[in-house]
Amino acid sequence: MTAPAGTVGTVYLIHFDRPYRHAAHYTGWTVDLDTRLAEHAAGRGARLLAVVQAAGIGWRLARTWPGTRSRERQIKKQGGASRFCPLCGVRPHAT
Repeated sequence: MTAPAGTVGTVYLIHFDRPYRHAAHYTGWTVDLDTRLAEHAAGRGARLLAVVQAAGIGWRLARTWPGTRSRERQIKKQGGASRFCPLCGVRPHAT
């Protein structure tokens, strides 16, 4: 979704029921989380989620943060999404 730079939306973390090759999570950003999750569920979202779905792997929303696309990039650059995932046993810090 295209939005002006600095727009605050939702950064979200999706947890896969089992890994797909190297990936066990997907991190994204949107201004409309419900619509974006519906797009992912319909196979019209990110390519990785479409491939995961085609492989018969389920997924679920694990965590959200308020933030900009810059925050999404920051989280992705830190790597190791499982470090942020409460479904992997991580307890998020209160913000």
